[in-house]
Amino acid sequence: MLRSTLVHDGRVVRLSVDRVRFPDGTVGELELIRHRGAAAVLPVLGAAGDPDPEVILLRQYRYAAGGVIYEVPAGIIEPEESWEECARRELEEEAGVCAGRLVRMTTIHTTPGFTNEEIHLYAAFDLVPGETSTDSDEFLEVVPMRLSAALELVRCGEISDAKTLVALLYAARFLPGWGD
Repeated sequence: MLRSTLVHDGRVVRLSVDRVRFPDGTVGELELIRHRGAAAVLPVLGAAGDPDPEVILLRQYRYAAGGVIYEVPAGIIEPEESWEECARRELEEEAGVCAGRLVRMTTIHTTPGFTNEEIHLYAAFDLVPGETSTDSDEFLEVVPMRLSAALELVRCGEISDAKTLVALLYAARFLPGWGD
């Protein structure tokens, strides 16, 4: 980066126009949305080793998506918070459950063409009831369903949220006892 000009500094993102030197030595301008990052959690109900466990998804209104979509619980990291603490907090706030055990799955770059946003994905097990605490702009419904049903929603295009797609497909393929 040779220079950065701040265009907008908001609650969720910072937008800048950066003058950068590319790998071939040329110079150009790129718009960049800077984001603190987030954690997302696939809550898993039931016994360990169940080949088709029940999972929790959220049916959530998203203005940018044009309506209601399925998602895993997720949210932006707070200052001084670890990724695991963020995942645990969002799980309880949005799904109303607490994890006895969290398993880190992977980290994704949501849209690296214009943002530095990373989302750290977890699976949550040994769930116990907690208390929801949604923000004033969050409108959501907790929806338990079998993993196979969620994967069918992926297959038919009903689930389009990237973090949810990756969390479900990663869990189905790589978590022990699933998809073996």
